[in-house]
Amino acid sequence: MTQLYNKVALIGLGLIAGSMALAMRRAGLAGEIVGHARSAETRATALDIGLVDAVFETAAEAVEGADLVVLCVPVGVMGTVAQEIAPHLAQGATVSDVGSVKKAIIDAVQPHMPDHVHFIPAHPLAGTEHSGPRAGFADLFQNRWCLFTPLPETDRASIERLQKLWSAMGANVEEMDAAHHDLVLAVTSHTPHLIAYTMVGVADDLQRVANKEVIDFSAAGFRDFTRIAASDPTMWRDVFLNNKEATLEILGRFTEELFDLQRAIRRGDGEQLFDHFTRTRAIRRSIIDAGQDTAAPDFGRGPKEGD
Repeated sequence: MTQLYNKVALIGLGLIAGSMALAMRRAGLAGEIVGHARSAETRATALDIGLVDAVFETAAEAVEGADLVVLCVPVGVMGTVAQEIAPHLAQGATVSDVGSVKKAIIDAVQPHMPDHVHFIPAHPLAGTEHSGPRAGFADLFQNRWCLFTPLPETDRASIERLQKLWSAMGANVEEMDAAHHDLVLAVTSHTPHLIAYTMVGVADDLQRVANKEVIDFSAAGFRDFTRIAASDPTMWRDVFLNNKEATLEILGRFTEELFDLQRAIRRGDGEQLFDHFTRTRAIRRSIIDAGQDTAAPDFGRGPKEGD
């Protein structure tokens, strides 16, 4: 594989950054990979396990001379980090991110970007419930989507170069408007996570069910809710605070649907329940047919994701 960047700086060294580093290294896509994390322990671990060639105590030091900078930090601090690194960015560098919301990140980061760099927001739709530098693996992005929400004025050649990087790491690439991205993700990711957190919280609050019973008798549905609800709390707090409108819109629709199902159960309307479950089952089959999951009992996750 052809080297696409001379020096890549990963700001934040968790699951996504770690997986990017391993995927880039395996395919020979970067000459040098460096990183920064707030925690000294994280920096030491990333260096020790070979994720990066060098680590720096500050983000400003890490981006010096980098032709690609990827912000892999929580959405809530994107603007602060952008402001810190802005004076130190190299001429012609590309700055990107991996955040789960796009409009809020553009609003927070773009004002700090100097004219001599190319800011290209991106979002890889990949992850596990695990976090930290040891959680990364090179195949994380294989056949997953990476959504780009570039600004109209952004240099086309820089966008295509970054898209080549993601494709070489195994991802499928698509472009869309930032607001549309946030609405789509509110349906496919943000609201499902909120529901999972809520369901696990309900089980925890239900005093009639002993904690041991909830754990010992976890059927597939509750088990998979707990997998989703184990995701990084800082990241998800920031997602909901920064994608309010879309999440509230989808949550409102979900609530209406839930009330409708409640009424059907109360009325004993088996036909409505059967029709609803048949329609949603077809969506599940479509996801499998699209290669975004498998029909295996473990959902194709296997030991590499800690199951």
